Order: sequence, then structure tokens, then C-alpha cells
Amino acid sequence: MKAVCWHDKHDVRVETVPDPTILNPRDAIIKITSTAICGSDLHLYEGNIPTMESGDILGHEFMGEVVEVGREVKNLKKGDRVVVPFTIACGGCFFCKKDLWSLCDNSNPNTWMAEKFYGHSPSAIYGYSHLLGGYAGGQAQYARVPYADVGPIKIPDGLEDDKVLFLTDIFPTGYMAAENADIEPGDTVAVWGCGPVGQFAIKSAYMLGAERVIAIDRFPERLLMAQEQGNAEVINYEEIDPGEALKEMTGGRGPDRCIDAVGLEAHGTDAMAVYDEIKQGVKLETGRPTALRQAIVACRKGGTVSIPGVYGGFADKIPLGAIVNKALTLRSGQTHVQKYLQPLLERIQQEEIDPSFVISHRLNIEDAPKGYEIFRNKKDNCTKVVLKP
Repeated sequence: MKAVCWHDKHDVRVETVPDPTILNPRDAIIKITSTAICGSDLHLYEGNIPTMESGDILGHEFMGEVVEVGREVKNLKKGDRVVVPFTIACGGCFFCKKDLWSLCDNSNPNTWMAEKFYGHSPSAIYGYSHLLGGYAGGQAQYARVPYADVGPIKIPDGLEDDKVLFLTDIFPTGYMAAENADIEPGDTVAVWGCGPVGQFAIKSAYMLGAERVIAIDRFPERLLMAQEQGNAEVINYEEIDPGEALKEMTGGRGPDRCIDAVGLEAHGTDAMAVYDEIKQGVKLETGRPTALRQAIVACRKGGTVSIPGVYGGFADKIPLGAIVNKALTLRSGQTHVQKYLQPLLERIQQEEIDPSFVISHRLNIEDAPKGYEIFRNKKDNCTKVVLKP
């Protein structure tokens, strides 16, 4: 089969690799009909996530048709159309039973690696380093899906791929980010980053009762999308200091809830942003937390900062004094996708949202290297690339 394989920084290739096979009675094999490049895949593309190996198959946003199931998979059958959550979870451990699916104790065979970094291992993720399991990803024609008896959700007839594909990751991630922000009716929510997760965080904030959403980015096409699709007020941080702008827009109090949907590759215009670029460049810091610093400082006293943006290791100069003295609450985590699949599918079916609004490019899988390049460099107004295997 054809698959998108990682080889090195800025080096992904479409190659012919062996088809996946059933390895465990709880596995299923999926013939992929749609897959996407996630913003977090760009962290792999930039070489910022450790333990990748040459030839690893990328991709954690995918859906398709069941073509084979293991003998213990009773909920799926050949021909079913399914969406696959990016977090791999067993469904039976302490954490899965508490709906904390991204913290599954059993899905990461390389737990020992993660424990060295984090103390404990989170769940495995498709195509996202050997630190997180070393599973083959879904930017391919077929994928093996472990724990298929508890992970994938069946998609009813009549819903096209583009409307449901993002249940795999970015829609639940944006929604959980808003939920983690503890939004109350009437709140003002500030969202750093108008990429796909930021766009879904904006829409989800309104779903959860926000009165105003203010979006911060530097790309005009993304800010325009936030305005037109998300009904957000916008700040271009290259034109105006976001901290000062947010103070003015909230009467000096600051946003009630702040969401960092940028993560470890944030850009900025101040001296700290330059500091981060240098330290990350010489491997003395693994992330550039410009957006997170701004969110912590801008947030009103007693507010909440939610962090869906990906951070893989260590970041400097986090303003802990502001967190303590303003009594802020910080919440984060990889998304517990399985928890959100059914309720968010119902919102799509009820036409509360059509997630396909974020798609800017549809490419054949052979064009994946081009997709990575234009997504990384924000060329051609690229906001989201969907690949057709």
C-alpha cells in the first residue's frame, strides 16, 4: 500500500510499504477513505518531537471502511464506515473507566520511554513517535486499529467524510479546550491561534455559553475565518500588542478564560520570543511558549487558562508568579476523544456545525509532501489539508 513516511526534518515521502495485518483479536483493519495533516504533525515535520524513526508512517486523523476484524471485535463488521480517535485506549483500565481516554495505562508499549520524560505514560497515539507507542499512522491506504472494540465510532449513511473526519481530533480537541476553560454564560474568551484547533475552540466556546470570543493570530486569512465562521473579534499580534488590546477590549479586567491553541512553536514580536527561538535552536528548550505566557498574563484574576496546544518537553520563563498571585486555574491534556465522539457527532447531525469549513486543500496522497510544505509555510492560504488515499 501507499503511505506517507517520515524520514527526517522536512523530509516526508510517499512510499510503498507492507499492508497492515491483524495482530491482536481486538484489532480491525480499516481501508482509509479520508485522512488529514494535523497542525501537530508539523511538530514532527520540524523535528521537534523525539523518538521518530526513518520510515515511520505518519497521521492520526483518519476514517474509512472496515475490511477485517479480529475475533473479539463484536461491535464492527466488514463494510462499516468508521471514524477513528487519535488516542489509542483499551477501554478497561482505571483511566479509561473514568473517561480519561488519553491517559490509558495499557495502549503504549513503550511506557518506559514516556515515564523517563513525564513520570507516567499517556495513551499511545497513531503515527506520533515511539515515545507514544510507535504505531503506524493513518496517512496511508490502510491502517491497523488496536482496541477496535472500544475506539472507532460508526458513521451513519448520508454524512460525507468532510463533515465527520475531524471528529478524529481537532473538533473534540477544540471542544475539550473550551470545556477545560470552565466557560460560564456571559464570559469573554480569548483564543491564541486561529489554526483548525483554534477555530473549533472559538465555535465551541460559543456552544458552551461564551458571550464574546476574541481571537489572536498573525495570518489575515485565519483571522478572517475566525471572524466570518466563528463570529470572533480579532487581534493581529503583528499590528498591536495583544495584552494591551485585550485590556482595552475588556475594560481593563482581562478575558475571563484564555485558550492557548498554539503550543510549542509559537511566534512573537517581543524579546522573549527571540529568546525562545535561540534556546530552542540550540536544544536548551523544547518549546516556545510565547502564547502561553501572554495568556497567563492577560487572563483576569481568578480566571482559567486552557492549554490544548501541544507541548512535548520543557519551556522557560513561565510566569508562575502571575498564576499564583492572580489565583489562575490551568487545565490541559491530550484530548479524551472517545468521550466526545457521540455528542459531537450529534451536533453535526443536528447541523449545529459543519466542521468542513476549515478545509482549504484536498490532495491525493501522492501529493502529501506538497501538503506538508504548504501547510508548514502557510502558502496558498492553507488552513487544513485533507488527503485522499
